[in-house]
Amino acid sequence: MSEPVRVIAAGELADADPTPGMRRQRAIDVTGLWSGLVHTEPGATSGWHHHGDHETSLYVVSGAMRLEFGTGGQEVVDAGPGDFIHVPAGVVHRESNPTQQVATAVIARAGTGTPTVNVEGPDAAVAGER
Repeated sequence: MSEPVRVIAAGELADADPTPGMRRQRAIDVTGLWSGLVHTEPGATSGWHHHGDHETSLYVVSGAMRLEFGTGGQEVVDAGPGDFIHVPAGVVHRESNPTQQVATAVIARAGTGTPTVNVEGPDAAVAGER
């Protein structure tokens, strides 16, 4: 028998996967799927990190998100309310909020293993790549 459908109420989300400058809240963590919310304070910049073998999709609900990635962190994308962001597995990046309001996004990840790996900088090697 399969598991029943369930609702995870807003007050039931658990703090998860800390990265400096961001607050992640986990709603669902089952084999192959992780979902939740991320909140980034105005002017905050996260630490550098990647999501292991997880493909990550973000949907920006409010505020704005800027992602830096690539060699030296020189590539940049900006997204606002209604935009989706795809972060491929293993891509080292950091998020920031260039606005004066809290940025909130819904996160969905597909993969296994540790969902967030904090690293020293944009050129940090992802395990298994170098």
